[in-house]
Amino acid sequence: MPVLKVRTSVAIGLVALFSFSAPSAFAKWKNPADRYAEAYKQYLGASCPIAQDGMKHFVYFARDREAIKDHSFLDHARFEGAQIMYPWRELEKGEGEYDFSLIEADLAYLQSKGKTLFVQLQDASFNPDYVPVPDYLLADVYAGGAVQQFDDDNRAEGWVAKRWNSKVQDRFAKLLLALGEAFDGRVEGINLQESAIGVSKEQDQQFTPTKYADGLKHNMSSMKAAFSTSVVMQYANFMPGEWLPFEDEGYLKSVYEHGESIGVGLGSPDLMVKRKGQLNHPIAMMHERDYTAPLGIAIQDGNYTGRTGTTEVIDSKQNIVPLLHAFAEDFLKVDYMFWANQEPYFEKDVLGCFE
Repeated sequence: MPVLKVRTSVAIGLVALFSFSAPSAFAKWKNPADRYAEAYKQYLGASCPIAQDGMKHFVYFARDREAIKDHSFLDHARFEGAQIMYPWRELEKGEGEYDFSLIEADLAYLQSKGKTLFVQLQDASFNPDYVPVPDYLLADVYAGGAVQQFDDDNRAEGWVAKRWNSKVQDRFAKLLLALGEAFDGRVEGINLQESAIGVSKEQDQQFTPTKYADGLKHNMSSMKAAFSTSVVMQYANFMPGEWLPFEDEGYLKSVYEHGESIGVGLGSPDLMVKRKGQLNHPIAMMHERDYTAPLGIAIQDGNYTGRTGTTEVIDSKQNIVPLLHAFAEDFLKVDYMFWANQEPYFEKDVLGCFE
């Protein structure tokens, strides 16, 4: 996931404004970005085993679809099924040439075990060597179709489809329509990847934060039009062009409002209960209003030890799964939790708490 930095000068100025100009509104915090900094503490007493709840729990396998075979979660009634990521380029070999055999095979296997499938559709990667869109989309008629992502140190870190380009949106809508015709009502749901990207006008002159926000909402509407029965969800965590709460251009808020208005669920990767970035973006968005659309949160690689995006194993005796579950259930009130298949934590901590 791209790392987005606060603009320090703006932050300092706004902190001063909130600290001295509006003491009644912000008396509880020296810094408004800290308003949820200690929210996790009310859940420190959570423990195993985790009681029955109203949520649906899935195991997230990313693109490692073969790992579902004979996996231990298949014997646990608390887990509804698997969430698997399918790259756009694997589903559309050529323009309009769809091949959903991978999804069909995984769905059939899971159903044979009494489980179901939640599809994650990949149009962005965090690997500079992997372009997740079909080769035909890279043509000039689609303005190249995809663009490299860069981190804050200007290092290439992956690729993303040009979600802001109308012709790319049209092809994505056709893919979603074909997927809906094949799987609506057969799979539990489908979600689009996170909104955070490392793109600016330096990578694409057509890009603007406003066009990007509009593009995400267009794709959400296309997904909803294609799937009328299965759950549909957009992962919305960060947006280019703003940093909450100091630089609020309304981009992330508009994505959440659009999802609620059309019945598209909202979710986010990385349940990080102590990190300000997550606390002031997706966590705040979920906590601060009531939704009729479903909400979801993903516990991804690293989250079991309070970090993001790492497969490094830390020898820690602390099991924070009860804390993560309690926070998601009570503070976020989510309907879905997606638990990363990261070992040794999933077998030891997650299954250990769900026995």
